[in-house]
Amino acid sequence: MTALRDEPVVTPAPAPARPRPRARSLYGEAEEFIRAFHHARPKAGQVESRLAKVREEITATGTYRHLPAELAYGARLALRDSGWCPADVPWRGLLVRDLRQVRNSTEVAVQCVQHLRMSTNNGAVRPMVSVFAPDTPARPGPRIRNDQLVRYAGYVEPGRVLGDRRYVDFTTAVCRLGWRPPAGHTAFDKLPLVVLTPHEGVAVFPLPRDAVREVPLEHPELPWFATLGLRWHAVPVISNRGLRIGGVTYPAAPYNGVYICQAIGEDVLANDAAYGLARVIADRLGLDTTSDRTLWRDRAVVELNRAVVYSFDAANVKIKHSVNGFLPATGGGSRPAFTTWGNALV
Repeated sequence: MTALRDEPVVTPAPAPARPRPRARSLYGEAEEFIRAFHHARPKAGQVESRLAKVREEITATGTYRHLPAELAYGARLALRDSGWCPADVPWRGLLVRDLRQVRNSTEVAVQCVQHLRMSTNNGAVRPMVSVFAPDTPARPGPRIRNDQLVRYAGYVEPGRVLGDRRYVDFTTAVCRLGWRPPAGHTAFDKLPLVVLTPHEGVAVFPLPRDAVREVPLEHPELPWFATLGLRWHAVPVISNRGLRIGGVTYPAAPYNGVYICQAIGEDVLANDAAYGLARVIADRLGLDTTSDRTLWRDRAVVELNRAVVYSFDAANVKIKHSVNGFLPATGGGSRPAFTTWGNALV
């Protein structure tokens, strides 16, 4: 299974100026990909015949359409090279949903909900990618503005932020678009899906309550932990990354793997930029928080991670407790790759 963990925000050092490589032609990218596909799938037929059809399509329309097997191969290769994959990921088993006929925002939202239901798989989380309509010379494809299909709102209240601090601005923006939060805000109100299409503009779709499997968090040894009322969703579906295969861009291609516990306990619940619960846990444990040298934060993080693993196991929801190593991100050039669009609503 693919294990996913939120990427830290890193500001890289300025790189020395380099001459920009010449942009490759669409056919050049297509040819490289098609030849790689046929090399990996010798029974796919005559490569020269396929390339001749691709050239004809590009000449006539300015783009070309991948065969279903090409789409599946490209999506799996992009996942393998995305930098999200641990070394033991069975990336060849990724389920690829071919939804290239879907362009309207309502149907995109419906299929995103279906992705959540299918990937949850009654707790036996199933890695998959849903590929929506591509960009073409005639019109762009749809885009999803959420960075994951399931995220929790953040509300600015007097003297505090309730919920996920990372999504305060996003929450404000979707409210301006017409979303109404549940009456009586909580720290785990699910944000709506935000879909952009060129012919409809931006549309907001609340997630059905039964579409998201959530795990209440308890601790194996600390009875008071359950009184904190923490929970987390079962499946991390990355949704603001476009998929580029052989020169064709699919701007909406949400995909998921399986959480690792640190992505929830350490990166979100303990993180001061998100839920900021490390000090709360430390205080309940009676730890000395007067100095970082007491390692109180590290000890609080361990207990949060233990609670996540224990709770997911108790709920029979797949989770990884650690990752031994990640495959390096080797995408680039004309190789299939996922590209982050961002989740700004402006």
